[in-house]
Amino acid sequence: MTTTTPSDVRPDPPDPSGDRSLAEFGYRQELHRSLGRYASFAAGFSFISVLTTVFQFFAFGYAFGGPVFFWAWPAVLAGQLLVAACFAELAARYPLSGAIYQWSSRLSNPAFGWFAGWIMVIGQIVVVAAAALALQVVMPAIWSGFQLVGDDPAPTSASGAANAAILGVLLLALTTFVNLIDNRVMSLINRIGVTAEIIGAVLIIVLLLTHSERTPGITFHTGTALESGLFGALLVGSFTAAYVMIGFDSAGEMSEETRHPRRTAPRTILTALASAGLLGGLIILGGLLAAPSLTDGRLGVEGLSYVLTSSLGDGVGRALLVDVVVAIAVATLAIQTAACRMLFSMARDGQLPFATRLARVHPRSGMPRGPALVVGVLAAALLLLNFASPEAFLAIGTTCIVMLYLAYAMVTGPLLIARLRGRFSSEGTDETGAPLFSLGRWGIPVNALALLYGLFMTVNLAWPRAAVYDPAGGHWWFQWFTVLFLGVTLVVGAGYRLYRKRTVSGSA
Repeated sequence: MTTTTPSDVRPDPPDPSGDRSLAEFGYRQELHRSLGRYASFAAGFSFISVLTTVFQFFAFGYAFGGPVFFWAWPAVLAGQLLVAACFAELAARYPLSGAIYQWSSRLSNPAFGWFAGWIMVIGQIVVVAAAALALQVVMPAIWSGFQLVGDDPAPTSASGAANAAILGVLLLALTTFVNLIDNRVMSLINRIGVTAEIIGAVLIIVLLLTHSERTPGITFHTGTALESGLFGALLVGSFTAAYVMIGFDSAGEMSEETRHPRRTAPRTILTALASAGLLGGLIILGGLLAAPSLTDGRLGVEGLSYVLTSSLGDGVGRALLVDVVVAIAVATLAIQTAACRMLFSMARDGQLPFATRLARVHPRSGMPRGPALVVGVLAAALLLLNFASPEAFLAIGTTCIVMLYLAYAMVTGPLLIARLRGRFSSEGTDETGAPLFSLGRWGIPVNALALLYGLFMTVNLAWPRAAVYDPAGGHWWFQWFTVLFLGVTLVVGAGYRLYRKRTVSGSA
């Protein structure tokens, strides 16, 4: 096993495409650099996948917050835009696969950066599983035949949870296959899927708003929020927005496959988040305005699928739900691809078990096939938790958000320290000779707010609320699932690093 780190890799000749980004960091070009600006945007937007995530978690947000949960959306969007602005700066200076790992390592030290990458890649694998579970929210609503197990399609029911796992495993088999073929095929599917998702999202917004049953003033109504207090309801309601607006860093993850990454990635990171934030907010607003009823209980169980089929009619509603299925499939593919690049980047530096195999790139396809298989198999294994209890649906979804939020903070934290110590430079030019993206004098305040926001949301999401994670009682491990999962991740990571250190020392 190799023992290199990001700071001691020996440089190879420059990328034959003329891009010296990798050579100056000591890496050689192995992944195929074929992605343009729209493909880079698609990588970030499809990870966020506003249709996938809003449809998946709308019912949860409404059930706990009532109509007022809408206002958690702009608050989370503002916080994540602060984080994205910091990431845009880093994407311009470190255009490398395994973005979170590479950025954290270079801003702090290899050990801290390794844990950031470790937490991030485990979180990404959990996100892959969570995204695949979203099929259950829409496919049975399109056709009852998609309910392969039992007769209750609700994700919170035993049969719905089991069916979600089956549909999710089938989807993971498909996305893993695509991640083994060719990065051009993956990119084409991604671009087509994102285009379809954007068109579908706009159509959904227009149709919902033109079928409004009430005015936007309804968003100030607390609904069930009074039972737990308005602030508490908004904190739980923010889970929906927090789950949607993650993964915008994927444009940075694909930097080694992007043409002109120093110029392209920063812009696509910001545009992917901003556009997804705008579309998602309007979809939630439209759903609240067009829902046939806010009090019959269906909105907090069936969510937006119920609104589309009830308000727009079965024909139009189901056609739009087909577009949501496409979005879910493409999102799962994009998230799996991002996790593969993180595994590849860490393995390339000899920082993971079986590093040599995981870092191998197929010369014809330009794809690291080992990571694709690892991510697919592990995500499918997580889906088996759904057979144990319906609460696994929420536990898996929340855990992945916490993991990514913590990994993000392990970048914004070292970046803030580097700024305060004068070690972060805003100088430099991109591939066209233009100045690199920079926050300038706003760097420190934006960075500080981004870190505070990230830490606050990490605690909020991980807080073991029994009413949220174990409403039926009797499953204490689901109430503490996020905390336990994070603890196990850290312990396993620390154990591996200790083992690796002893192995390296013993062979020296």
